[in-house]
Amino acid sequence: MSNATGTHDNATPQDFIATFTVDQTPEEAFAAINKVRAWWSGNIEGGTDRLGDEFTYRYEDVHYSKQKITEFFPGKKVVWLVLDGYLKFVEDKTEWTGTTITFDIAKNGDKTEVRFTHVGLVPSYECYGSCSNAWTFYVNDSLRSLITTGKGEPNEP
Repeated sequence: MSNATGTHDNATPQDFIATFTVDQTPEEAFAAINKVRAWWSGNIEGGTDRLGDEFTYRYEDVHYSKQKITEFFPGKKVVWLVLDGYLKFVEDKTEWTGTTITFDIAKNGDKTEVRFTHVGLVPSYECYGSCSNAWTFYVNDSLRSLITTGKGEPNEP
């Protein structure tokens, strides 16, 4: 649930967060976020750019997840609910299921700030280390590059 500041009410200080600032507009950042195939590796099937869209992410037999876009405010916010998930490399294969992935976008002076939060991805989860490292790359490097240069780096690690 969103509050007046556009932040996610359910987020805790332990949830994984990545934030960066760019010169592009909030609308340009929003458009890039929704071009998921251009910045996140793996096989992505389904729509990724409309409220209610559902898409699956699959990386070999290591990671599968199904997301539904539950909030979609152009230039401001996108929220994905992870409906289903499978992580081969951890004991609890469903650690992502029921978590929420949030992109908050805001003007910060003449810049645009993008704040990524994986609500529910916390240090007590076995996948936190490898998942947070991967998100750091995909958000701070690949997505940021897509916003600033028009080219993401979806197939790095």
